[in-house]
Amino acid sequence: MKVVSTIAGLREASAALLSGQREPSFGLVPTMGALHSGHAELARAAARENTVVAASIFVNPLQFGDPSDLERYPRSLEADVELLAEAGVKLVFAPEVTEMYPAGEPMVRLSSGVLGTVFEGASRPGHFDGALTVVAKLLHAGTPALGSYRAYFGQKDAQQLALVRRMVADLNFPVQIVGVPTVRAEDGLALSSRNRFLSASERQAALVLSRALRLLVGRAERREPLDLDSAVALVRSEPLVELDYFEVVNPATLAPLAENCRETPFNGQALALIAAKVGSVRLIDNMPLG
Repeated sequence: MKVVSTIAGLREASAALLSGQREPSFGLVPTMGALHSGHAELARAAARENTVVAASIFVNPLQFGDPSDLERYPRSLEADVELLAEAGVKLVFAPEVTEMYPAGEPMVRLSSGVLGTVFEGASRPGHFDGALTVVAKLLHAGTPALGSYRAYFGQKDAQQLALVRRMVADLNFPVQIVGVPTVRAEDGLALSSRNRFLSASERQAALVLSRALRLLVGRAERREPLDLDSAVALVRSEPLVELDYFEVVNPATLAPLAENCRETPFNGQALALIAAKVGSVRLIDNMPLG
């Protein structure tokens, strides 16, 4: 394991690790730190498919609308590096803000377009513009000198994954984007760095999100009408949970499915998205249908 803090150091170290390999391949796992088992699964997936795996740890200020949220975000570099090493990562890129944005906040940044203004984008204006800007910079910084190139993102952040895939396709980035299935606790709660802020009663209440999603999954598997309204009612029956949105969408475009698709027997593929506040903690989750 090697930890570097500069883009030059990242490129030099990755070139050294890839040098001399017969079929070199490079996997990048971008993160903001505060890592958990879900991030470890991203790293393990990358290690299974590449000869060298690097991970970035960078708390991106462009993704935070509230400065207090940026300050509150947990930092645990030493523990994060240990988790990544155990998962097969050979190189960690942990830059300071001045390394990523040497001239201060960038005057030019990527736009997430209409897709970045709905769902999570509606609740967090500008969030996805900041996310795409830093992902673009990280993908450029990590581009290997030789071999194939893949980057790994969790499917739990479905909207971010869809936007990154669209950015890479629209702007011709030379990298393959790999989505890794959501990792869940034994009780079904999707793993998130935010879960640590839930009280015991709030965590129990949060399980209604995955129960409601599984309700739709079962109906889709049985080719029944999805009846989204009853799933919404289930979530709203939990007093500690304040529902933001619960929608069934096209997996590629995140466009909501037509209303009549919810009343007729389900046949096809879709993605169920949900977001809610549990106490003061905002949680998101999703499950593929069909």
